[in-house]
Amino acid sequence: MNYRYFVLFLGLLVLACNPDQQEENPEPPNIIFIMSDDHGYQAISAYGHGINETPNIDRIADEGILFNRSTVTNSICAPSRAVMLTGKHSFVNGKVDNLQPFNWDQPNFPKVLQANGYQTAMIGKIHLDGLPQGFDYSMVLPGQGHYYNPDFIVNGERKRFPGYVTDITTDQTLKWLKEMRNPDQPFCLLYHQKAPHRNWKPAEEYLTLYDDITFDPPANFYDDYEGRGSAAKEQEMEIVRDMRWGHDMKFVVNPYTGDTTALAGQLKRLSAYQLKNWKAAYDPKNEAFVKADLKGKEFAEWKFNRYIRDYLRTIKSVDDGVGELLDFLDETGLAENTIVVYTSDQGFYLGEHGWFDKRFMYEESFRTPLLMRYPKEIKAGTETDALVQNLDFAPTFLDYAGIEAPEEMQGESFRDLVSGEDPSWRDAVYYTYYEYPAEHMVKRHHGVSTERYKLIHFYYDVDEWELYDLQEDPREMNNVYDDPAYVEVQEQMHQKLDSIRAEYGDSDELDQKFLDAWLNR
Repeated sequence: MNYRYFVLFLGLLVLACNPDQQEENPEPPNIIFIMSDDHGYQAISAYGHGINETPNIDRIADEGILFNRSTVTNSICAPSRAVMLTGKHSFVNGKVDNLQPFNWDQPNFPKVLQANGYQTAMIGKIHLDGLPQGFDYSMVLPGQGHYYNPDFIVNGERKRFPGYVTDITTDQTLKWLKEMRNPDQPFCLLYHQKAPHRNWKPAEEYLTLYDDITFDPPANFYDDYEGRGSAAKEQEMEIVRDMRWGHDMKFVVNPYTGDTTALAGQLKRLSAYQLKNWKAAYDPKNEAFVKADLKGKEFAEWKFNRYIRDYLRTIKSVDDGVGELLDFLDETGLAENTIVVYTSDQGFYLGEHGWFDKRFMYEESFRTPLLMRYPKEIKAGTETDALVQNLDFAPTFLDYAGIEAPEEMQGESFRDLVSGEDPSWRDAVYYTYYEYPAEHMVKRHHGVSTERYKLIHFYYDVDEWELYDLQEDPREMNNVYDDPAYVEVQEQMHQKLDSIRAEYGDSDELDQKFLDAWLNR
């Protein structure tokens, strides 16, 4: 036998007899991070709320893990994405609201992966100003982007793509995987959908989906906010009162004033064929509404149903895209060594408290869906109630890649948590919100949440405290801050809030700094 082949044979024999040695330098995992925009966990069927079916998104949890208490640090689009990238709270990374600039020069997890041999790409929505850093390839929507015939900024160059934004984002993601990816490198791909962000324009094939279903509003849809402070009462995000006839309800002409709405201008972006299908779907329904002349409860629940149907229609396209991606991974043999994560940049109100939108620290906004699959380490069908946050994504991905996270990252890797190797985890999470006075008029606040209790402080033009017992009051209808039965709990939660603010480096002085910047913008 040739000596060189004999030595190779002996080496393979040694590896076969010592499987532990084979794992000393394991193949780095690929990472696919799927993020939608404003996708409430209530609208993922794996969470059991029964509103809709999302079989493809559910599949990630069926074959991996479902997080029941995943939360965000700041429930608004751009700040949440900045936290996701940097692993730092908003008051540390500087992106506290949608208008402040984002500093791309600071470390983010794709940059670190890229510097350590990963090929990186981002396709879809990021909603952060400036050219993305840390990506070998980027194809991102400018700002919020459009649902129909959207523009994308492709490696800095603006181009228009005909079609529906969700389908285009999926198609371009698959194109990158099939044609542009270097098969000799591990990859990290951010696949980020615009949907289901307001104003919920469905794909042509789903314009009439759910027309045969009447959805019941949540149990607290008619909330009167009794016992809570001014924040819950003075917001401007009520479905019945605050949704716009054009932008949200899909009327070209306001049915009560006869004025042309903003939708008329938006529809100019559609092709003649797209517009024909749109009008065929909405015009008869709008005419029926005008003719019915609804009042009171019937009127309120008509508006709720117009909203929820459109919202769920856009999710159907997102779920379709997830299915195409998972099928591709299976067909190409990439599934075994690819981490797949599905999440949203925050939660969303689907009629709870009578609301749409997000921003508040109340559960439907604070909690975000999180499903994750990695066959090598995560047992299929796992669930966890651990208090993970979007703060934790960056260090977790770096941990899987075998890379030490930059010291400035404040999140924690949940790798050992989801594998079952180390079930210990934090007992509280911290939240901040800064964008006030502004659209929807949700007051500035910060707070701390444990598994059972939540303490919120609303400040700036008020000084109000709210305390909730999530075990006894999961819908957060009863503020027990001044309840004598909760005196000890109140004291403990104040102590926890003070300690967690100190731990992360937040302060009243920083609150004032960001307030001044907002007022002087």
